[in-house]
Amino acid sequence: MADFGLLLIRLVVGLLFAVHGVQKLFGWFGGHGFQDTTRMFQGLGLRPAWLMALLAGMGEMAAGLLLAAGLLLPVAAFLFVVTMAVAVAKVSWSQGLRGYEYSIVLAAVAVGIALVGPGAFAL
Repeated sequence: MADFGLLLIRLVVGLLFAVHGVQKLFGWFGGHGFQDTTRMFQGLGLRPAWLMALLAGMGEMAAGLLLAAGLLLPVAAFLFVVTMAVAVAKVSWSQGLRGYEYSIVLAAVAVGIALVGPGAFAL
């Protein structure tokens, strides 16, 4: 049953995280797309904004898909931690725990699965 539990966690967290990347890059699933994400990153002081938007979108998409597949988990966990650290530092830190708790949970799940392993149902 543990393997099914790990699969469920990997699929839900990984695919939802990948969707966030796709929203940033392509505007799918109700996202704002690359141009609006670039403008938002510009407003956050991230320079060059277009590169930071590209890295964020690609990082989230890659991290999520790798986690969901159970593939290259140390890489997936690293990408989760980096993207969530930037989100906390640039967006949600000022909001207190309510602002950054979700980012910390996502990073912890990714690191935890990387440490435990993906389970039997993984690439």
